[in-house]
Formats: sequence, C-alpha cells, structure tokens
Amino acid sequence: MEQRALGGQGLTVGVQGLGLMGMSVFYGATDETESLATIDRALELGVTLLDTAESYGPFVNEQLLGKALSGRREAAVVATKTGVEITDDGRMVGLNGRPEYLRHALERSLRHLGTDHVDLYYLHRIDPQVPIEETVGAMAELVAEGKIGHIGLSEASAATIRRAHAVHPVAALQIEYSLFERGIEHDGVLDTLKELGIGLVAYSPLGRGFLSGAITSPDDFAEDDWRRTDPRFQGENFDRNLDVVREVRRIAAEKNITPGQLALAWVQHQGAVAIPGTKRRRYLEENTAATGVTLTTADLAAIEAVAPPGVVTGDRYAPEHMGTLGG
Repeated sequence: MEQRALGGQGLTVGVQGLGLMGMSVFYGATDETESLATIDRALELGVTLLDTAESYGPFVNEQLLGKALSGRREAAVVATKTGVEITDDGRMVGLNGRPEYLRHALERSLRHLGTDHVDLYYLHRIDPQVPIEETVGAMAELVAEGKIGHIGLSEASAATIRRAHAVHPVAALQIEYSLFERGIEHDGVLDTLKELGIGLVAYSPLGRGFLSGAITSPDDFAEDDWRRTDPRFQGENFDRNLDVVREVRRIAAEKNITPGQLALAWVQHQGAVAIPGTKRRRYLEENTAATGVTLTTADLAAIEAVAPPGVVTGDRYAPEHMGTLGG
C-alpha cells in the first residue's frame, strides 16, 4: 500500500487506515470475533493506521485493539484520542483539555491498549475553557517522556491549529472529509494544513456509510444505530442525499468499481489518509481495493459536477453536538 507522511516529524502510514469505533459502539450489534479477524486482515492488506479513542465504549474499543495487537504491537501505528472526560467507571463528564486529565487519561489508555506508548495522540475535541497552548504544552511533555510519538488534533479551527502548532509540531488533524462534507476546503482549515505541513486524516470518508451505496432507506439501520438521529439521514434530507449517492453510483459503475471505492479514491486523491470504519472483513477488503483506483481528470470533473461543495443536505450532527466542532 502507498505510504503517506503525517506531519514532518517522521510519522508515515498507509494511505488508508481503519477506524475501529463501530466495532464497539454506535452502529448496531457488534461481534468481537469478527472484529479481531477484521483487524488481522487489515494488517495483512498493508493497513497500518488503526484509530480508536477512550470514549468509544468508553474504553472497550481501546481494549479490543490491545487484544488484537497483543504480541505484535510494532505491526501497527496506534492512534487514540482524549479530551472528552470520562471517569474511571465509564461515566461521560464533558470536554476536558486540562493537563492533569490528559496525563491521567493517557496512563489509562496505555493500560487498556497494553502498550507503553501511543504513536499518535489526538485531542478529540477542543475544550473552550482551557487555552490550546496549555493543552498542547502538556501533550508535548508526554512526547518528551516517550509516552506518545506525535500530537494530533480533531475538529479544530484554522486559528486553533496555528496556535497549537506554534507550541509543538502537530502531525495530523482528524476531521470529517468526504464527497458529502467538504467544509475544510472553504473555512481555511485545508489551506492551513498545507501551509504548515500537517497531515489530514479523514474520518467518515464514506459519509457515515451513505456513500457506500448500501443504504437505501432509514429502515436499514438497527434500532440502536445512532444514524437514526443524524440530520442527514432524516426525512427529506435523506431523499435528497440519496439522489447524490445515485449519481456517484452511476460514475462508479462506468469505472466498474463500487460507489464506496470511488468516494475513497477521491478522498485519497486530495492528499488525505482515509480511515473508513468497518467491523467486517468483506467491507474492509472492498475499501482497501480503493487504494488501487486511479481517477482521471475526466473522472474528477464528473465527480465535481454531481458532488460539489455544499451538495449534502442537513447538518453533520444533531444540534446538541454541533457546538463541539470547529473549536
């Protein structure tokens, strides 16, 4: 698999990683045996970046990854996230970017992951009550101690990225980016990443599964699938967004690939490392095949015509969560 640098401090990963969140929470029933087999298969296919967070569960997703990498820690680039405060008994409290919490959370994550260091440690969301300089300063201390290799941010504004990077080099920004979500192209974030040499890690590169083409009705979701609360999957928004997916499917069919592969190839063409999430080997294999897809100038023009910036209908999250973005 093609390798791509994240930042300028030597962190290199496969052009496509794997998001593990759905193996534990949010997307219906889980199966640990299949999840572990999926992680095994990912490593076989050259996927190196494995993405988790302390809040996925909480804790159980990190524990799953620790189990998967037992005895072969060096096989993967482990990325996890902090900044959403969780008590040791698993109660969610709120945003917390204070140095003392970050240190406590990291020690807990290391135990759950069964390792002595995390390769890429993200601030999951920006705590507006704590100056980013203070938070990143604490993360820099953890780098100096060898407990984390590289610092990442998630869902941060251009201004916050600049302030953070001035304290310590930021290797990567993780943010939603796909044919359905192109806001970073116009709010200064993408330009800032390019200027500072910071890597882009795109989560939800398949539009939370919409762009896979497998979702045709809101009834396709399990009762406990959180997408039932996502504005983009509700009412008229769903129907309008499905029209876009049909156009993406048409272009993909002309190339004899799946719509998901087209969507992933587009994200990777933009220079990002995509981390599509899946909990099944068959979808993983379909996704990773996108790394071999070449998009021509004509392909890109056709995609742009049907999925320009702003084409999606509906907010990214329910109203109560929108305020945590762009900190």
